[in-house]
Amino acid sequence: MPEKPPRSAARPAPKQDGGKQLARVRRFCGSIPGTTEKISHGEPTFFTPKRVFAMFSNNHHADGHIAVWLPAAPGVQEALIEEAPETYFRPPYVGVSGWIGVELSKVDDDQLGALIREAFRFIGAKSSRSRRSKPRR
Repeated sequence: MPEKPPRSAARPAPKQDGGKQLARVRRFCGSIPGTTEKISHGEPTFFTPKRVFAMFSNNHHADGHIAVWLPAAPGVQEALIEEAPETYFRPPYVGVSGWIGVELSKVDDDQLGALIREAFRFIGAKSSRSRRSKPRR
């Protein structure tokens, strides 16, 4: 049985998006005031002033998805995956927290914009609740 190369020698998954889908995600995320973009975990990631609200996924670990990962309210992930499993999926790492993966080739601009804006609102509301629950000194 051939030996697997050590993890440090493994190559990153080949990127599959030629820039078209990333440009779509950037257009919608960048239209929200206060949004910043940074590379996180090797992919473009979009932040409110303090929290992540969208992560681009370009064949992450050779999973074949050209997608955006977005936080969602409780129950939304399960409902979307059940309704359209070819469009929505549970992404690794953040899926356990209710985030949803969205296949970018399967959604039009209206859907994508609505999903991104909702993710931004959800994270903003979550941040507000977190600030209110902390004791003041």
